[in-house]
Amino acid sequence: MGAAVDLHFWPTPNGWKISIMLEETGLPYRLVSVDIGQGEQHQPAFLDLSPNGRMPALFDPEGPDGAPIAIFETGAILQYLGEKTGQFYPAERRARSQVEQWLFWQCAGLGPMVGQAAHFNYRQDKITYAIDRYTNEARRLYGVLDARLARSAYLADDYSIADMATWPWIRGYKALGIDLAEFEHVRRWFKAVGAREAVVRGANIGKDDFVRRQQAIKAEPRT
Repeated sequence: MGAAVDLHFWPTPNGWKISIMLEETGLPYRLVSVDIGQGEQHQPAFLDLSPNGRMPALFDPEGPDGAPIAIFETGAILQYLGEKTGQFYPAERRARSQVEQWLFWQCAGLGPMVGQAAHFNYRQDKITYAIDRYTNEARRLYGVLDARLARSAYLADDYSIADMATWPWIRGYKALGIDLAEFEHVRRWFKAVGAREAVVRGANIGKDDFVRRQQAIKAEPRT
């Protein structure tokens, strides 16, 4: 299947998006640790791959023209891998647009809002306004997702990179005080996607490290 790609990774929802996709496609890959707790995402070598200093990044030694290529931003990485492997990212324009709109919804909406909600919920110095603002918006987005999944088994007509992007960001629902019983269609989809063997493999990479990092954030002193 060609040379292995390098996934510059730390166990977070954004990292798991890509490890899940790689497991689903069977594309050979190597994990390159980027310890965000130690600030490794700001090192020059990583910034060459990801100028925004955010993990993950992908390096493919055999790009579309046979030359190496580096890609940052999870949506772009998923699209690239979908095109490279011909999997989970349909070629037909109408079907592709359906996948893309939900992929971008996750990248621009669900991920940032859930991320902010988690950040403020984890901190010791509770800021009520921030917690309420972001948790309420996360809950609203759960409702958007639930309404879509009431009409379809997946975010698009078939399982795709849009589901892989969204699923890891739903996994922390308990930490936000969200009960999936309120969102029956999200719960059905969450269980179905989570039961896929490739998702189990990809989403458990470094999971214990992620838990330890969140515990460390909670224990940080107030400033």
